[in-house]
Order: sequence, then C-alpha cells, then structure tokens
Amino acid sequence: MLGFATFAIGTDEFVLAGVLPEMGRDLGVSVTTAGQVVTVFALTCAVLAPVLATATARRARRAVLLLAVAVHLLGNVATALAPTFATVLAAQMVAAAGAGLFVPTAAVTAAALVAPERRGRAIAAVTTGFTAATALGAPIGTALGGWLGWRSTMWFVAALSVLGLIGVRLLVPARVAAPAPEGLRARLAPLRDRRVLAVLATTLVGFTAIYLPYTYIAVVFEPATGGSGDRLAVLMFTLGVVGTLGNIAAGRLADRFGGRAVVALALLWMTGALLLFPLTTGAYTSALLMIVVYGVAAFAITSPQQHRLITLDPASASVLVSLNAAILYLAIAMSGAVGALGIGWAGARALPLIAAGLAVAALLLSEWGHRMSRSPAA
Repeated sequence: MLGFATFAIGTDEFVLAGVLPEMGRDLGVSVTTAGQVVTVFALTCAVLAPVLATATARRARRAVLLLAVAVHLLGNVATALAPTFATVLAAQMVAAAGAGLFVPTAAVTAAALVAPERRGRAIAAVTTGFTAATALGAPIGTALGGWLGWRSTMWFVAALSVLGLIGVRLLVPARVAAPAPEGLRARLAPLRDRRVLAVLATTLVGFTAIYLPYTYIAVVFEPATGGSGDRLAVLMFTLGVVGTLGNIAAGRLADRFGGRAVVALALLWMTGALLLFPLTTGAYTSALLMIVVYGVAAFAITSPQQHRLITLDPASASVLVSLNAAILYLAIAMSGAVGALGIGWAGARALPLIAAGLAVAALLLSEWGHRMSRSPAA
C-alpha cells in the first residue's frame, strides 16, 4: 500500500508532462511556461522533503503518512479547480509538500515493517511506485486529458490519492517503531561523505538527462503523434512498461555485477539512444521503436544507484534513499528549466542532444564515485 500511494504521488508528477499542451491552451500560456509546473512541483519536493520529515520525526508514522496524502489530495483538488496558471502553480506547491513528506516517511516506515535482511527490498518496493507511475498512471492520465481535458487528469490523480489515503489508514499499523534522526543536521549528515556526494551527483545529472525529453515528450514527439493524446499515451505507456522491466533487470544485475557496472552500461546505452532521437521523431512507428530502445536504459540506473548508496552505509539505508529521492526531485526540476531554455534556444529537436551530453557527464561522475568508494569515508 505504501508503494501504491507512492504510485499515486508519482502519477501526479509524471502525468503533467503529458498534458502540458492542453494546460497551456486552456490557461493561455506557452508550453514552455506550462512546463514550469513540473519544475515547481519537483523543486518544492526537493527543498521541503528533508525539512518536513525532520519537523514530523517525533509523530507516529501512520499519522504523518495520512497527513502527507491528505495535503497532496488537497493540492490536486485545488489544481483541478484552478482558474489561472498562477493558481495552478500555487496548488501544485501544496501537492508537492505532501509528496515531499510522504516519500521519505514511507521509505522509513517500510524498512521498519520488515526484518533487517529485507529492508532493502522493502524500500525498493516503495520507490518502485514511481516507475509504475510512468507505466500506468501517466499514460492513463494523459489519455484522459486528451479525451476530457487536463482537469479530468487532475481529478484522476485526486481519486488515486483518496484510495491511497484509505489504504494507508486500513493497512499501516498505528504504531511503527521507526527511529529517525531528530534534527535536520543529523538527517543531512551523510552529505559530509564524499562517496555519498559522488553517487548523488550521478543521480542528479543522470536523471536530468532522463527526464529532459520526458518532461517535454508531448513537444518532442509532436511530429509523430500529430498532437493526438491517445498516441502520446501509447508512447508513455510503452516507455513505462519497458522502463519498469529495465529497472527490475538492472536491480538483479546490480546484485550480480555491482551497481557501478550496470549504471555505466545504462548511461552508455542511453547516450547512444539520445543521439539517434532526432532521426525518429518524424514518424510514429520509428518513434515507438525509439521509445523501446530508450526505455531499456532510461530507468535502469534507479535500482543500481540505490544499491550503491545502501552498500556504502547499510545502517543509514532509509536516510540515504530519502536523500536520493530528494535529489531525484531536483533532477526533475532541472529538466523542466533546462528543457524550457533548450526549446527557446534551439527547438524541441535539440533536447535529446542536450540530454546526451548530460548522460556523458553522469557517466564521468559515476566513475569518479566508484573511485571515491574505494577510499574511506571523509
């Protein structure tokens, strides 16, 4: 159920990429301006996640989870009713506050609900909700937006939040023994370790490269989809399914060969796919094929990056995963901002090429992180 609630929250964030054109037309703003709703949501999550988690550390975990989902629900209802783009931004900041509080709390709660030897898998089950959101939630919401308008998409997300609220209330125990650092300084203490910083830097740059074309997927593939919400939903569904399978396979490969090798392979694969992107966006068949090739590697660094962090300090697994989630949100925020600049500077066709450059930079950071992991913690 914690994974499902994460799925609901992830759907809110990822589905926005599929309804940017409809939202822009309805509210009278350009698609690049509309894209900043993704930036605002993700940046709010990244900033507030550690602060809110610290502020609620002494409260019962289920109470905090219910509060987080309720705030997220309120923000999405307000978004569905928003009359202006400025109101949409404000409402999504409220929704993002709930999301930023829920994800790290859910990771800590999941780890506390199982035996120590199963904590890594429990945390992965929660964070896999994000990948599932790209496979199911975002395509369904995008199709709804194409049929009934973008506001119907937000009501769909609100309905998912209601289900998550009920499920958490019924299935998560009222009292969970989940000790957490009491202060913000203690929660951010792992950032003093250069090895952790190197892995998190790889997450930041790597996922900025991943989400750069995804955030503006409606614009990048507009020549192939002809503006059809149904065709775009199929592309997003395909990407989500292939990405989920790639993430699962990457987790198993990381257990066998180590996280560094899997991340390096995924980033090299993704760089090659991104360089070929501009050649495939003109026709729907080639676009669908490219989504498959790109999707294999796009989310394949998720599990290996978590694997690398947990390996560095198993005792701080939940804290490290929550920091990784905050960095992931920051990457999504950067993708919205960098993508808007890239479209204004060179057009939508240039976004995959910019992303390819970032993927190469992420590969270099990953190798630097590997060298850091051989040395003692700073």
